[in-house]
Amino acid sequence: MTTVGVSGSFGGLNLGDEAILTCIVNELGRSVPEVDVVVFSRNPEHTETHHDVEKGIAVRDATREEVVPAVERLDLLLLGGGGILYDEEVHNYLREVRLAQERGIPTMAYAIGAGPLRGREERVAVRDALSGMDSVTVRDTHVKRLLEEVGVTTPIEVTADPALLLTPTPFSEEMLAREGVVKERPLVGMSVREPGGAAPGLEQSPYHVTLAHAADFVVSRFNADVVFVPMERSDVGHAHRVMAEMAEPARAAVLKARYSPRQVLGLMDHFELAVGMRLHFLLFAALASVPLLALPYASKVRGLLEALGLAAPSKLQEHAGPLLAALDRLWDTRDAMRTELRQRVPALQEQARQASSIAVRLLAEHEKVTF
Repeated sequence: MTTVGVSGSFGGLNLGDEAILTCIVNELGRSVPEVDVVVFSRNPEHTETHHDVEKGIAVRDATREEVVPAVERLDLLLLGGGGILYDEEVHNYLREVRLAQERGIPTMAYAIGAGPLRGREERVAVRDALSGMDSVTVRDTHVKRLLEEVGVTTPIEVTADPALLLTPTPFSEEMLAREGVVKERPLVGMSVREPGGAAPGLEQSPYHVTLAHAADFVVSRFNADVVFVPMERSDVGHAHRVMAEMAEPARAAVLKARYSPRQVLGLMDHFELAVGMRLHFLLFAALASVPLLALPYASKVRGLLEALGLAAPSKLQEHAGPLLAALDRLWDTRDAMRTELRQRVPALQEQARQASSIAVRLLAEHEKVTF
């Protein structure tokens, strides 16, 4: 039996991270015969309940001595994916990497994101840990440039976000109705998030008011209703702050129930447009061929847009005029964007599969898997 560890921001806090874990586990199960997956999770009970894994390890609560036995069982440790290497969190995510490397266990960065990395101590920690890895893969060229700047010496390969391999489950109109959404008019999905370490571009931006103008424009110009999709629980409060600034809040709803990543991907089929901040909300829209307008507060959002061949307008969340004009153009050209997305997403999905191929190769090189 082969045992692979996966360390990242897992445990039900964010639907994008859960989608990443779903796809990593699926790819390992598809590619590696008789594999057990051990996940270093912030909520191991959630991880064991919602994913096909052998075990979840309470990584934030466990001491080094408690984690070591789990690490020593591994044939390979995967760090990622997702944007986990930024200033406030670097040391939390590198502990298991260091423990594995001290014991000669192969380590790999699995389509990770990174940044901002401003602190010298954090940059040195990332440089040293990733330079000691057997393979480093990242999800976009922005991350590759940052890690090269930090001084990572292991060759860095650009793949794509693992969540691009997610498949949907249906989200019925009955489920919408339970959320108070009756599909009488076109629906536009929106995503809003909080400022913070992973979103430094939002800290000084009056984006709630600007998004409220955008939501009202969707209602009046397109005769559509707005559905706010929380990708993590903190998004709910920010969505309500946007609604509080709207002239037509009765034409908007915030999803209240908790849904799986596959269900939210299925929900995208109901949307005429998707407008938002959260990276994986936009990625889900692209997977469902839903025309999207991103509010690019961080390089990871710009990286997705570039990968999709879409323009990355800057600071739309700060200025209502350009945002409304961009919405108007998107509505008029939405059929063309649907076609573009259908053409471009398959190539990105092939890139996303490359990370699992590299992981399988590392296992084979260390004589843990025979093909």
